[in-house]
Amino acid sequence: MIFSFDLLVNAIVSGILIGAFYAAVTAGITISFGILDIVNIAHPAFIILGSYIAYIVNITFGLDPILTAIVVTPAFYVLGAGIYQIYYVSFEKRGQESMRGLAFFFGLLFITEVTLVLYFGVDYRYVEARYIGPTWHIAGLDIPLRILVPCLVSLLMIAVLQLILTRSFVGRAIMAVAQDQLALKLMGVDPIRIKRIAFGISIASASIAGAFLIIIQPVEPSVGREYIGRVFAICVLGGMGSLPGTLIAAMLIGIFESLTSTFYGPSWAPAVSFGFLLLTLAVRPAGLLGR
Repeated sequence: MIFSFDLLVNAIVSGILIGAFYAAVTAGITISFGILDIVNIAHPAFIILGSYIAYIVNITFGLDPILTAIVVTPAFYVLGAGIYQIYYVSFEKRGQESMRGLAFFFGLLFITEVTLVLYFGVDYRYVEARYIGPTWHIAGLDIPLRILVPCLVSLLMIAVLQLILTRSFVGRAIMAVAQDQLALKLMGVDPIRIKRIAFGISIASASIAGAFLIIIQPVEPSVGREYIGRVFAICVLGGMGSLPGTLIAAMLIGIFESLTSTFYGPSWAPAVSFGFLLLTLAVRPAGLLGR
């Protein structure tokens, strides 16, 4: 192990940047799992779907991947709302949302992945943009723009989602539906409609996270599997349903992974980050900002 101060600082900065990306990837899970208590194992598959849509539009029209993701966000919202309606009618309404609901999302995961393999194969795909490639060198720091740009947009996305959840009527209803559905009904609000909106927002966030992913690295259909454990770990570590907690937890995981990869090798990174998760939960079971 070779230690230097510059190497340490670069590793920490890199961890913060990648941590913001992890937060964007986890935001949808924070809403669906942390607030609605829906274990959407298929969420990373929708992120990959967002990556491929950004790829298709980029190579066809040359449009920026992030702009593409924002444009298709309404389509992902409608997709998410439709998926929740199927889930509700088939499982939640019948009180069978536990194992059968989990199997439903596993099915969505594999259907999405197999469909992408049939259409695109298993070759890695990438996009082109002006900020992919250049690196800023500032006072000994190396900051790749392909990570910095997704980081900044991720922070903006988390801020917008937090404002929606805390400042709007629909957002407050989403938070309330996780606590007391009966009280929500007494106020004349349909909890199922609110859940449908929330799940739509959850899936809509996947289109933007997918654009970030294909900017940071080339993708192929099975890449999403690498993030299944990580996103649920970050959601739990941050505190169920807390977007600020998700951001803090994601950055901590990013920093620990970056430090471990830099000084000990990338193969140790998952073990150290998940070890940190277990240690934190042993001290604070509710997570960092859990209620």
